[in-house]
Amino acid sequence: MSVKSSSNMLEHPIFAIAGEAADQLGIEAYVVGGYVRDQCLGRQRTKFDIDFVCVGSGIEWARRTASLISKDLSVQFFSRFGTAHFAWQGGDFEFVGARKESYQKDSRKPIVEDGSLEDDQWRRDFTINAMAICLNKERYGEFVDPFNGRQDLAQQVIRTPMDADQTFSDDPLRMLRAIRFATQLNFFIRPEVFDAIQRNIHRLEIISQERITTEVNKIIMSSKPSVGFKLLLSTGLLENFFPEMVTLCGVETREGKAHKDNFIHTLQVLDNVSQTSDDLFLRWSAILHDIAKPKTKRFDAKVGWT
Repeated sequence: MSVKSSSNMLEHPIFAIAGEAADQLGIEAYVVGGYVRDQCLGRQRTKFDIDFVCVGSGIEWARRTASLISKDLSVQFFSRFGTAHFAWQGGDFEFVGARKESYQKDSRKPIVEDGSLEDDQWRRDFTINAMAICLNKERYGEFVDPFNGRQDLAQQVIRTPMDADQTFSDDPLRMLRAIRFATQLNFFIRPEVFDAIQRNIHRLEIISQERITTEVNKIIMSSKPSVGFKLLLSTGLLENFFPEMVTLCGVETREGKAHKDNFIHTLQVLDNVSQTSDDLFLRWSAILHDIAKPKTKRFDAKVGWT
């Protein structure tokens, strides 16, 4: 897989303006995360969601950037989280100060401290989401990739910057995100990451059902969702939050008559629907169309399974 160079990733005018604002404030400034990943891959989007990180106050940086664009630009400030957001010219932009985080075992809420860019990259979920591009004038366009995320993009692998067990224990939703990215990008989950998912399944208990559903819906809306569901099954995650679907697995034979594997059949229907429709609810209907069969099936000696 070819990976795009950073020289032409900063075409939107927001980058030069944000860089100028950062220079005025005397702070290090970067664009990070999914935008950098998708630009490296050449993935085109009609709307940009861009994350900006600075070594300093993200709120002050957003305020200064917005003032350079227009005094009438509406900016949302979230002082509690140290973040700010505004939309402009087809993009949604979030600004935050670099930070490092630590977690308690029974909570998803991190203890947050100010940090360096490397601290911020270290805490991110996967190496492919931990790449950054500098926006300061003297280093404009410089690619910062301490965990070889670009190489992982080229090799099409999902890997974590820090120890995978720590990554998933800190934020268990990242286990679902690993599967979602593997599904969306057709990437391979590294064995040590796969094993860590299996060891940390119990940590999902601290994640709300709403957040789990959001990630599952993103898997469902991928071009071939069966890939994600097979990974959810093989890791054991599916049994944790959707055991009814797991009961579809397997074939029972009686008197030489067998029924089809309803899990495989369901995934075939889901993929077929996904080729023709982007309707989330229609895709869910494909998933649920046989969900009651394990509890309602019966055997008739004359006709077999019904």
